[in-house]
Amino acid sequence: MHIEKLKVRPRQAAAIRPCTAQFATMLACWSATNDIMSTGACAESAKALMSCMRTAPAPTRKHKPTINYHLARLGKTLN
Repeated sequence: MHIEKLKVRPRQAAAIRPCTAQFATMLACWSATNDIMSTGACAESAKALMSCMRTAPAPTRKHKPTINYHLARLGKTLN
């Protein structure tokens, strides 16, 4: 099936996650020292992650059209 007026938009760039470095550091510390409660050696990395999470902006969600929207839009071109 070929639809002449159908256009596909390219994918957008991946979203930037602000606290990934601190989270990775804390997980690495947990795996190296087995200090899951962050009371000993991992306390500093846990504090850094918490401070990053407090100051990071809240993520916003973009509205994604539903499948019914796309079916209605394509239905106009198929008739």
